[in-house]
Amino acid sequence: MSRLEGKIALVTGASRGIGRSIALRLAQEGAYVLVHYGRRWDEAEAVVRQIGEEGGRAHAIGADLNTLGGIDELFAALDEIVREHTGSSGLDILVNNAGIGQIVGLEETTEQSFDEVMRLNVKAPLFVTQQALPRLKEGGRIINLSSFVTRVASPTVFAYSMSKGAIDTFTLLLAKQLASRHITVNAIQPGIINTEMNAETLQNPQGQAYAAGLSAFNRWGEPEDVADIAAFLASPDSRWVTGQLLDASGGSHL
Repeated sequence: MSRLEGKIALVTGASRGIGRSIALRLAQEGAYVLVHYGRRWDEAEAVVRQIGEEGGRAHAIGADLNTLGGIDELFAALDEIVREHTGSSGLDILVNNAGIGQIVGLEETTEQSFDEVMRLNVKAPLFVTQQALPRLKEGGRIINLSSFVTRVASPTVFAYSMSKGAIDTFTLLLAKQLASRHITVNAIQPGIINTEMNAETLQNPQGQAYAAGLSAFNRWGEPEDVADIAAFLASPDSRWVTGQLLDASGGSHL
């Protein structure tokens, strides 16, 4: 069953990792997916091609989310693409996935490293959502990507943890504000996932043992584990779920 047939979804940072898997999964459910990328045009186009080969519809859309001008360009392009390729306007699903990881402790944190992680992990989702709201249809969905580090003290990712804590609060505020429009807003909190962000941890036996040992299932996560949760949150089945921070760490640190 195509639960998202006729829906239009924007997934930021969808050229790789969790964003890529979410884009593929939403397309499998029938959504027309806007695959946002920052610099990796070739990887975004590969996602679009795969979606097309699987019978879905998608379009790559590039923009630098580090600047408000870049976010303006994202939505100007989005409006044109949606109108041309779907014959409609607006947006049904927004997935705020784009972000950066940063293994930096408090002592090593600099103004530059702090600003870098806050700019893409906090400022960008806020202003992307601000632009999306006038376009988001009644009964729409917003899905934010947080992290399990907001409930587990991880001093080696100090500013990153703070940035994801901001996303959790952002999720609660939006859920309250948008309930009158029947728009649900939820956050997913992945644990260690097999993506480029965690490549250094997973490249040796010691790191693999550590990552697997955190979970009650004795394995690390795969992007598809998170994408399936996103598909549920994007679907009509999640209509009574909002303002929730869904742990997706496989029972890490129970």
